[in-house]
Amino acid sequence: MRVIAGLATRDSGKDKRRTQRGMITVKDYKELEVWQKAVDLATSLYEVTRGFPDTEKFGLVVQVRRAATSVPANIAEGWGRGSTREYVQFLHVARGSLLELETHLIIAQKLAYLSRERSEVAHQQVKSISMMLNRLIGALRAR
Repeated sequence: MRVIAGLATRDSGKDKRRTQRGMITVKDYKELEVWQKAVDLATSLYEVTRGFPDTEKFGLVVQVRRAATSVPANIAEGWGRGSTREYVQFLHVARGSLLELETHLIIAQKLAYLSRERSEVAHQQVKSISMMLNRLIGALRAR
């Protein structure tokens, strides 16, 4: 269980309790909205990459999927570590994977594998997740 300042979760189950000064007690990483949004992004990108050319099957498709799944996986793995310091380190890795993913998406758009509209949606999701990761890292460092 972790107490995290200023972070919301998507659904309000009875296991989450508000503490003083806007802090939230989170019992499981799956309650974190940043993890939930990262899973949603990875899932949607699996669907999107199905439309990439067969020539990219072992190229850009694999890179996009690997980077996309790395974000929620590192949030989860960091949660399971023994210290806040280690957790923050894994959140940094998740943020790095997110930037890697953003780069792959830019390349996919330039190669016309992604429509402009789909690319903009994905970039908005990346931006939102990045901001959430930054807030989580900041909240954990402030403790």
